[in-house]
Amino acid sequence: MDNVNLIERQLRTPSGTVAYWVSREAGTDRPWLVFLPGLTADHRLFERQLEHFAGRANMLAWDPPSHGASRPFELSWTLDDLAGWLHEILEREGAHRPILVGQSMGGYVSQAYLRLYPDDVAGFASIDSCPLDFSYYQGWELFFLKHTKLMYLSIPWNTLKRLGSSGCATTDYGRALMATMMDDYGKREYCELAAHGYAALAGAIVPERTYHVPCPMLLICGEKDQAGSAKRYNRAWSQKTGVPLHWIEGAGHNANTDKPDAVNSLLEEFARSLYEPAFDGAPQAG
Repeated sequence: MDNVNLIERQLRTPSGTVAYWVSREAGTDRPWLVFLPGLTADHRLFERQLEHFAGRANMLAWDPPSHGASRPFELSWTLDDLAGWLHEILEREGAHRPILVGQSMGGYVSQAYLRLYPDDVAGFASIDSCPLDFSYYQGWELFFLKHTKLMYLSIPWNTLKRLGSSGCATTDYGRALMATMMDDYGKREYCELAAHGYAALAGAIVPERTYHVPCPMLLICGEKDQAGSAKRYNRAWSQKTGVPLHWIEGAGHNANTDKPDAVNSLLEEFARSLYEPAFDGAPQAG
């Protein structure tokens, strides 16, 4: 990301310090794109998007608590906690009415944010994420999400890294990037983080909560996404909400790394529909 001028910032919380990166090159009238990576990934997951929009949008990307540079961080957070810290960061940086771009777990954080701060967001782009509303899920799925730690720990670390990288992406670039991010963890740290993330997700999916998306939404899913029942959930999400589902040909769970040009094009079109004017100049390489 040599051509992206990002400034690293920190938010200190009682549970640890959150690292995030911000760029304001485009000026205050440009769109704010907030990039939220999935579980065990960090801000590098969006390097092709950060390159594409460099100098043309105001951008913010974080390493979620307990991920990447946001360590050490106490593994006790909920999705509402993540949404609250994100809100504090966006308020601090003056990110007015941003577009939340959430991949997988980042999409869940976005929905938790929208439930708590429904008037703050201009749009929500979901990349290989799923709805949080309880009505989409079966009991056994939620039970399994709460009991994954022993399964992860039973798998040899080298095998787990191979499965993690190949299961998330279909391209050499996407797999190598995921493997690089996984290499930052030791096995137990990685397993505990993954297990806690799934348990936090299950804890947010409860009958007494509804997750209405009060802003325009963009649904993106890789045609070869192998993560759980992501494709089934996305079909149901699109059908229930009436929001078109954009399938990314040949892409896996990390569709934005496998087919960045296709995803970037959709994100740009989405931003143009929400902001006027949206962008100046030509896109950067990426």
